[in-house]
Amino acid sequence: MNVSDAIFSRSSVRAFTKKPVDNLLIKSLLEKSSRSPSGGNLQPWKIYVLNNQSMIDFLSHQDNWDKPETPSYEIYPPKLKEPYRTSRYELGEQMYSILGIEKQDKDARINQVMKNFRFFGAPSAFFCFVDRQMGYPQWSDLGMFLQTFMLLAKEAGLDTCAQEAWSIKHDSVSEFVKADEDDMLFCGMCIGFRDDKDPINTLQSQRRPIEDWAKFI
Repeated sequence: MNVSDAIFSRSSVRAFTKKPVDNLLIKSLLEKSSRSPSGGNLQPWKIYVLNNQSMIDFLSHQDNWDKPETPSYEIYPPKLKEPYRTSRYELGEQMYSILGIEKQDKDARINQVMKNFRFFGAPSAFFCFVDRQMGYPQWSDLGMFLQTFMLLAKEAGLDTCAQEAWSIKHDSVSEFVKADEDDMLFCGMCIGFRDDKDPINTLQSQRRPIEDWAKFI
């Protein structure tokens, strides 16, 4: 698979089969991903992998967590302006339409969102943390690392879903993985094999035309 094929076949998968993923494969993909660009070679990513028994234990830990959570950051700006607001809204409505969930069915919409916190049924996952000392440039390093991982996973026959939603679960996740006190939860990453029988995996987000965001000077 060439890079272009990996880019165009990758999508955020939100329903996985139970087929297991070998730890050695995940380790290999992470090691390759560490070749991602990193300003000053800081390599700010800190990764905690869940698989097999640790995944079972973590989900149980989440089920039993009853303390308040401190979000790591605001996932979206509080007053999202155009065209970003419309892009986000249209994607959500497209997803709920595929699932047959009406706008007024708030409970069903919330239930779908909550599937984030079961990794959409994926057998494996990881959490990406970063030291709070790091700034926006290092956050961009994380993005490049995560994209590299997702493309390599696609090449290896795996599917993924990057999850910023986990940032609202900073305390419970940090306690489970025993993260350093100075580290902040950036996101989660589902890893597994897509369930082609689930209609949600037909969702394909649209991209604005290049004329809207690129200028050749």
